[in-house]
Amino acid sequence: MRHSTTRRNVLRGTVATAALAATAAAETGAAHAVPRGGAGPDIGILLYDGYSLLDPTGPAEVLSRLPDATVTMIAEKRGAVRTDTGDVAVVAQRSIAEVDRLDVLLVPGAGNRGTVGAMNNEALLRWIRKIHRHTEWTTSVCTGSIVLAAAGLLDGRQATTYWASAEYLQSTFDVTYLPQRYVRSGKIITAAGVSAGVDMALYLASLIADDDTAKAIQLAVEYDPQPPFDSGNAADADPQLKERALQLLAASQV
Repeated sequence: MRHSTTRRNVLRGTVATAALAATAAAETGAAHAVPRGGAGPDIGILLYDGYSLLDPTGPAEVLSRLPDATVTMIAEKRGAVRTDTGDVAVVAQRSIAEVDRLDVLLVPGAGNRGTVGAMNNEALLRWIRKIHRHTEWTTSVCTGSIVLAAAGLLDGRQATTYWASAEYLQSTFDVTYLPQRYVRSGKIITAAGVSAGVDMALYLASLIADDDTAKAIQLAVEYDPQPPFDSGNAADADPQLKERALQLLAASQV
């Protein structure tokens, strides 16, 4: 009994310490630039108002496990950037003005408000184009491919995006939509909606490192999807389910 109590106290202390450290990091993150931590790839993930939470954080979980990699959240200015629901924020550690070069750029997707806002933000588009000139890999998740297209990076290319945005991507830009989890076109890799970003990140990890490293990362994060329902593929979904899915998304966004 005494040992169990001690273990519980230790766990509580560890959790409390971690929580305090996370709070302190969040409070100071907007005030201090984050130096590169290793000799590996410098990976930057762009945040903008209204992005979907898993789009940047899913790939970050995978890519941050690459040996010597540095993953940094970047936005127009340092500080908290809120998601499409408005309930959650992720801290951008650097501003776009502070970043001139990246080995890997990742642009997440968003709901209509966030995607349209990013598409019409010429400062963001200019920065994306500038960074892309020197990247080894430029990537997107979900409607992030529409932002890349708005920046002119997908002209004449094949790409994927969120299923409900596929027609818009293909009809508005010179892009051929492929209904795949991720699509590589040269040094650009686009992922389908939200959760597909994890698949894309594992594929990218295999390209940056090797297959064995990517497999080890997959095991490290225990990515073994076994959903309770077989309803995640839009090609197999009936119209009523698609309509309900879009209603739920719209109702959850601000």
